[in-house]
Amino acid sequence: MSAPHFVVHDNSDSVGVVVVETVEPQTEMTGWNMETDETIHITALDAIPIGHKVALGDIGNGDTILKYGHSIGKAVEDIGIGHHVHVHNLKTTKW
Repeated sequence: MSAPHFVVHDNSDSVGVVVVETVEPQTEMTGWNMETDETIHITALDAIPIGHKVALGDIGNGDTILKYGHSIGKAVEDIGIGHHVHVHNLKTTKW
């Protein structure tokens, strides 16, 4: 596999972390699940900056979002697979 666009740390994660410079919409992304060493393929539907998150599946409004196998907050709107997940659609449980 060539260098991945995003990584997933835990099988339970609902998001992957982008590890390349900004991904543009319609980019066919390759991801790496670090826990299982599996390759994942997702089409980016938004521009996603490095370090930001991409939805690995459909996330409903109010759903808990998992990263590193832990809750990082709740979705404040429906988020479809391949969309950017950040402060505009995620309310953190930390603040």
